[in-house]
Amino acid sequence: MIEYMSKNTSVITKYTLAHFSLTISAILISLILWIPIGVYMTRNKKVANFIFATSNILYCIPSIAMFAILITIPFLGLGRKSAIIALVLYSMMPMTRSVYTGIKNVDKSLIEAVKGMGMNARNIFWEVELPMAVPSIFSGFRIMTIMITSTATLATYIGEKNLGRLISQGLSRSNMEMVATGAILVSIITLLLDFILSKIEDKLSWYNTNAGGE
Repeated sequence: MIEYMSKNTSVITKYTLAHFSLTISAILISLILWIPIGVYMTRNKKVANFIFATSNILYCIPSIAMFAILITIPFLGLGRKSAIIALVLYSMMPMTRSVYTGIKNVDKSLIEAVKGMGMNARNIFWEVELPMAVPSIFSGFRIMTIMITSTATLATYIGEKNLGRLISQGLSRSNMEMVATGAILVSIITLLLDFILSKIEDKLSWYNTNAGGE
């Protein structure tokens, strides 16, 4: 495997950068889309029920099936558009649920206290609810990031040239060094991201607990 990597450094680097590019694009779109929707869900029970039901259904669809469905849509087809939309749809459940749970679990007595001090709804959200919900939101972000990073590997079957291509082409050629390279690189990236994000999550939880105590 080391010999294969040394001989194919440029290809591996290209696929790794493409993998990161796809992952980052899907994560950014997911944050922009699902955080505001998660917030709105806390204000509208019907919307919350609809989003939870929809996200649960989408999350149960196998990745390959989701990709296959999307590529049949004319304006999507093979390639990055379908891959990003599939990954964004999968991220709906962890992100919306974490935002919803984080805001809903803010101590009601604290909210009533700041209301009594004359704080309006907008200020309560920005200065109390959102800061207190940050650990929960970041937990959802961590889950979403790991899920997107690993699932993006399967996008190779709809035309994406990322680390998944090393695995798919390696299997078709019975090249185990190629398969191992792709699998190990994806695993290392995923584990490293999980480790870094878990440390940040611990810090946020500690800060939130201590700030709340003060």
